[in-house]
Amino acid sequence: MAKNENLHKAKDAKKDEFYTQYEDIQNELNHYEQHFQGKTVLCNCDDPFESNFCKFFLRNFNYLGLKRLICTSYSTSPVIGQQLTFFDWMDEPVVRGHGYAMDIREVPMANGRGVSDADIDALLKSKKRGVKKLEGDGDFRSEECIEYLKQADIVVTNPPFSLFREYVAQLMEYGKKFLIIGSKNAVTYKEIFPLIKEDKLWLGYGFRKDDAYFRIPLERAMGYAPGVYNPATGLVHFRNCTWYTNLDIQKRHEELTLFKRYYGNEEEYPHYANYDAIEVSKVSDIPCDYYEEIGVPITYLDKHNPDQFEIIGASRWLGKPMSEIAPKGSYVSGGVRFSLPVESSQNVHVERERERERDSSSAVSTTEWSSSAAGYRRLYDRIVIKRKVQRCHGRSHHLFG
Repeated sequence: MAKNENLHKAKDAKKDEFYTQYEDIQNELNHYEQHFQGKTVLCNCDDPFESNFCKFFLRNFNYLGLKRLICTSYSTSPVIGQQLTFFDWMDEPVVRGHGYAMDIREVPMANGRGVSDADIDALLKSKKRGVKKLEGDGDFRSEECIEYLKQADIVVTNPPFSLFREYVAQLMEYGKKFLIIGSKNAVTYKEIFPLIKEDKLWLGYGFRKDDAYFRIPLERAMGYAPGVYNPATGLVHFRNCTWYTNLDIQKRHEELTLFKRYYGNEEEYPHYANYDAIEVSKVSDIPCDYYEEIGVPITYLDKHNPDQFEIIGASRWLGKPMSEIAPKGSYVSGGVRFSLPVESSQNVHVERERERERDSSSAVSTTEWSSSAAGYRRLYDRIVIKRKVQRCHGRSHHLFG
């Protein structure tokens, strides 16, 4: 039984092997420099020798003023030992099939001006390398990895997507600050959304143009459609990934500048059939003079300012089942989402398209609609928000299109 369990664990681990690009790590971490002075950083889902997370913090150890860097690897890592040969603190070669921890408290600089690749290579081959073979397989849920977690101030990594809920739950249990990568779909998980609503977790800056590229093991390349995996680079391309954090960042305090008005344009903001709120299909269309509940796409969370708006909830938990308010056949069956009468949703869609054509701001509609039946149109996921700031002007963040 244990053997089968381990085989399944290894199989699942391979599905979660996405190695983050150094440039993407640097682009995001540039916004968090002030949080790392004197801190212990843990990267607990990364090969400590060839992970770009580990490489980034080694290279910037002195610049960020880190106190300590801990990186742990999972025993099934397929890249360990492929690029360089290292030894643990017992002078035994680092090999596949074992979990390892690297514990660094000092990164010497040969030229005194900055940490080079040569400095890192020399450190990891020296007696100060702090590389230790773990007793277990390096799973972040193991007792010895949890002990490292307890010693950390900030956790920064790309955790297994399939274990994202469990991973975040562990961070919350131990009260850790973190910056991690996850699927954008995670915002709708019943375990994750309450944390967003309660201001315990929020979105980071994200990947440039929403384009995330990850290196994967070669044997997994055949599992991706053309256009997703690039054999020339060895990278897969995803547009549904982002960064999650509970470290304060400037974007959370940038006020949305709102230009649209509800009063006088009520026909553009229909009420849902199964919840008492108005539909706003684009963040830029949020009215500045409406202080009741508003439904917006989940992309709103990229712009959320907790001082300006309160998050009330999400459509999949707030909406009333359509079966309770409309006859069968007049609505699309499925999980609870907000619905609009077909006539009103079509009118709004047409009116907003005409407006955008007049403004020449968009040649193609980006309005987000879902399936429709004879009487009602079922929308995609919506976040319900409510204004806190009692004014129609903002200063620092402008939205277009």
